[in-house]
Amino acid sequence: MVFWRGLAAGLVLCGIAAVRVEAQRLPGGVEPVHYSLRLEPDLKAATFAGSETIEVVLDRAATTITLNAAEIEFESVRAYVVPAGVVVGDADKKGRETAIDLATLGRLQDGGNPQTAEVTLDAAEEQATLHFARALPAGRAVLAIAFKGILNDKLRGFYLSKSKTRSYAVTQFEATDARRAFPCFDEPGLKATFDVSLVVDAGDTAISNTRMVSDTPGPGPGKHTVAFAQTPQMSTYLVAFLVGDFACSKGKADGVPIRACATPDKVGLTRFSLDAAKYLLHYYDSYFGIKYPLAKLDMVAVPDFEAGAMENFGCITYRETELLVDEKNGPVPAKMEVAETVAHEMAHQWFGDLVTPEWWDNLWLNEGFATWMESKAAEKWQPKWPYAQSVAADKNGILDEDAGRTTRAVLAQAETPAEINEMFDDIAYGKAGAVIGMVESWVGEERFRKGVQAYLAAHRYGNATSEDFWSAQTRVSGLPVDKVMQSFVEQPGVPLVTIGDRDSSGEKLAVAQRRFFLAASSEGSAGHTGANERWTIPICLRDIGCTVLTPETTTINTAAPFFYANAGDKGYYRTAYSAAELKAIVASAETALTPAERIGLLGDSWALMRAEQGSVGEFLDLVLAVKQDPSETVLESGLGKVATIDSQIASEQDRARLDAVVLREFGPVYSALSPQGRHESFDHAQLRAALFAELGRAGDPAVLAEAQRVTKELFAPTKKGEKQVDPAIADAAVELAVAKGDSEMYDLLVRVAQNAADPDLKEDALRTLTRFQSPLLVVRTLEYALSDEVRNQDSWTLIALLLERRETQDLAWEYVEQHWEAVAKKATANSGTRIVEATGAFCSVERRDEVASFFAEHPVESSERTLAKSLDSINDCIALRATQQPKLHEWLDTHSRK
Repeated sequence: MVFWRGLAAGLVLCGIAAVRVEAQRLPGGVEPVHYSLRLEPDLKAATFAGSETIEVVLDRAATTITLNAAEIEFESVRAYVVPAGVVVGDADKKGRETAIDLATLGRLQDGGNPQTAEVTLDAAEEQATLHFARALPAGRAVLAIAFKGILNDKLRGFYLSKSKTRSYAVTQFEATDARRAFPCFDEPGLKATFDVSLVVDAGDTAISNTRMVSDTPGPGPGKHTVAFAQTPQMSTYLVAFLVGDFACSKGKADGVPIRACATPDKVGLTRFSLDAAKYLLHYYDSYFGIKYPLAKLDMVAVPDFEAGAMENFGCITYRETELLVDEKNGPVPAKMEVAETVAHEMAHQWFGDLVTPEWWDNLWLNEGFATWMESKAAEKWQPKWPYAQSVAADKNGILDEDAGRTTRAVLAQAETPAEINEMFDDIAYGKAGAVIGMVESWVGEERFRKGVQAYLAAHRYGNATSEDFWSAQTRVSGLPVDKVMQSFVEQPGVPLVTIGDRDSSGEKLAVAQRRFFLAASSEGSAGHTGANERWTIPICLRDIGCTVLTPETTTINTAAPFFYANAGDKGYYRTAYSAAELKAIVASAETALTPAERIGLLGDSWALMRAEQGSVGEFLDLVLAVKQDPSETVLESGLGKVATIDSQIASEQDRARLDAVVLREFGPVYSALSPQGRHESFDHAQLRAALFAELGRAGDPAVLAEAQRVTKELFAPTKKGEKQVDPAIADAAVELAVAKGDSEMYDLLVRVAQNAADPDLKEDALRTLTRFQSPLLVVRTLEYALSDEVRNQDSWTLIALLLERRETQDLAWEYVEQHWEAVAKKATANSGTRIVEATGAFCSVERRDEVASFFAEHPVESSERTLAKSLDSINDCIALRATQQPKLHEWLDTHSRK
């Protein structure tokens, strides 16, 4: 599943005692084999009726069976015992049952008199226990259950999703919400097969995991019943069904029909993602060595959808912005994101769906692998797009997250739904993905692929653990992959690899490792005493080769006069060099390092400055050294941190002086980049946009005037095709212009947000509303976020962005405090946690204490860990400002005189 870009959900506390909630796993002793589901949603009433039969195997006689159910009303429960040797229902050619015929089963036992169960519900545990007067014997049994439920508005389970014209019934079950749609054994290790049928209105259709096998009228007037083929063995969280008037574009790859679907008004935006899926299915068939497991693949854009996307087996669901884009005129960044999201979810069809983690503690096997694979596969399809640079930039953020006090090991315990929900974080996605990428780079692409194939072949249609994965890689490669992965997966934090001086021969370099903490105030950071973690690290030196750094390693052999200790920026560690070696690297960075390596160098410099192993001035010197870099991602990796220095470190007096340096140093760089019209490369256009945005932030009068002109022209009522706006700077121009914008401009953006047919344009307009700085308009945006005009999935974004920006965060926080009841009412299962996370952008003792006090009085579900992380972030910012503000002042004294 893709949650949201820039993901940084709550992290497990490290070194902080937390009260554990009692485990909510099922008691065991019952294994589901097959479900036959029949559901009838009522979209007008926002309810549904359902019936199911579940074939189970009991390992011992029992008078009770406990399964999962939440917000489900049981109407009846019966249990049938299946006599030994009896096949229930028809069988396919392979001997698997395709249906459960209760009438036949009833005739085989007690004259057709099954046991009726009494049901007791435990809402807190999300469980239902079925009580039987006579013990069910060990062996096979069938549970027949009739039930009712609600189509909720919380974007979880079986829920109601709305477009401007109608409602849809859709599902989102990961991690523990299948139980809101039907009673089930809702744990990933309890796989079964599923038959699904849906009774829907005559004008609607239905989509599920497998192909449709029948569509019959009734029951009753105005209804028809859509039935689907039996699924393969799969976990409950991967079941999906959607009801509405979805329209689809169609294609095929390797003999598999593929559809990309959306609401009818947006089906024209599905062609790009369909083309991506066609390429990727063939690529994955080859990469995994196992053909796509199902007979069809559907991808469906859902109007209301909290996650980025969800890998339901054969029926992937998406937020509209993650699937829909104009294939001809859509901006490249939007296309890159769609391609990556499609690649991520399709990788899950093998890695997560075909082979599934035994339990949620191994979530990283799903999400880390798909996160690593998304850019690898998308780059194969579109090799001209800068995926490697994007991965390097993202990894810098992950390393910074993981170097905080509040982090967790990749492999961590999670028992309750709240704890499981918190596992979907940067560690499971970003860190795990980066570690997998490091291992592949060290092992070699082909050997790593064979290890993946061995792992999948051994566990197909089953469940697996971390050990299963790294053991397969170790056997195939002959390298100590298990020791490397175990050290990175089972320990929290980031290694710091310190490269010392050369010995007298010039062929050996001193090397050491220790745990790196981003903030100097972290426990153990002064000399890192008390931090006992040590890693087995594959260190790959540029143009030299790889070596494995163990906790005992003290030297690296190299006779090369120049080296960089993180080739391709694939390693998951920070690197500190001696002054002499660092000077040589910086001097040759533009010619000797790749763009990804330069991004890593900037990231290391920033992180070491944060840890008081460098100064803000040294970091700014490095940014100026790469100011002519042809890569926008490299330049943005520096300029983005300059904006952070402006926001978190500089005094009001020094903000103006820092802006003056930015204008002096980067103004000529921008002036030299003339527009190149229709033939302008993506990289060149992105570079101009980044510089335009930074110069505007720093107050360049000419840039701000151009931003106003471009924005007025964009919103002027002209005929189609008349606008002559430089597309490269259009988005940046609007963001700059609206900072001082008035209510008239604000109203224009609101209309775009409400009426735009293109989901990306709609989202951009919503986000741009948070750029207005007038207090009246800031309050309007907050009120708008809580209104019915904004979808629940988007409301938190507006609030979080206002909380994160220095210019608006005070007013936004006061509003949130005063209107918390409305904020909480609008929140979905995860958005409250994201608002808690946004408060980590504050940088004062006063705000820190207010945040701690407020959320102690108004606790947010599943946010204890996130709150601890946010408070740590505030403390770190306070310390950073105190330490580096004087050093910034000194640096500006020197550079302001130039």
